Amino acid sequence: MTLRRFLDRVEDPNRSLVVLNRRAPDPIQRMLGNLFENQPISIEEVDVPDGDEDVVLVVEDGSIVAQSPLEELQDSILLINSDLFVTGARELEEVELPSVIRRLDDVPFFLRGYPQSHSEKLLLILLSRYIERRAWERRAGTLRASFQDLSRIEDEMGTNRVYRTLDDSPVDVHVYGTPGWEPPRDSTITIHAGYEEDFLDSWFVVYTPPEGDEHVALLALEESPNQWAGFWTYRRPLVADINEYIMRRL
Repeated sequence: MTLRRFLDRVEDPNRSLVVLNRRAPDPIQRMLGNLFENQPISIEEVDVPDGDEDVVLVVEDGSIVAQSPLEELQDSILLINSDLFVTGARELEEVELPSVIRRLDDVPFFLRGYPQSHSEKLLLILLSRYIERRAWERRAGTLRASFQDLSRIEDEMGTNRVYRTLDDSPVDVHVYGTPGWEPPRDSTITIHAGYEEDFLDSWFVVYTPPEGDEHVALLALEESPNQWAGFWTYRRPLVADINEYIMRRL
């Protein structure tokens, strides 16, 4: 039994994206299309008289469930690259996740890293930072995050800064991966190291806050080198089951 069992727990909610009254240049629309090129998400453009311009909608069963200005997607994901997060140029409190991205929860995804794609894997990085920010802002609960190789916490300046920040908070932080990093002596971070499949192939960030707050989990599994399948979810029973599995087996 591995984390792959949870990939069968999501059913595509059949959501789509609609770009309303686009006035942004064509390359912006192409970037949005490239970001979701391999996902079960259709994208269409619609012009509506007297409607707002450059707005992106999430539509499910004919109803609008979320919307964001196209400019928010440009600033958060379309016009940046992963170096912004790896180097720590964007602080944790500056991480923003547009509403239309947040509401693509429970949609199964398949993402490719560079050089196959310049943008798809950035979605995983942005979602990871978003969940880490939630934990840091709430200053309570448990955060579990995997890195495949724990040395990334030391080697990636941005990741190191994030986890030093979390270490200074009351959040109970657990990190997972193959051996390669030890926290400082005064750290409260708990490491879990191993070489089993779940350590080698998983990318997860799971936050379980105190009762009454929103649970959230990102789970991605490497299907082949630098290609990931997974989902993110706010469903409390599913988040709780993922958290329980990690806690007991890793």
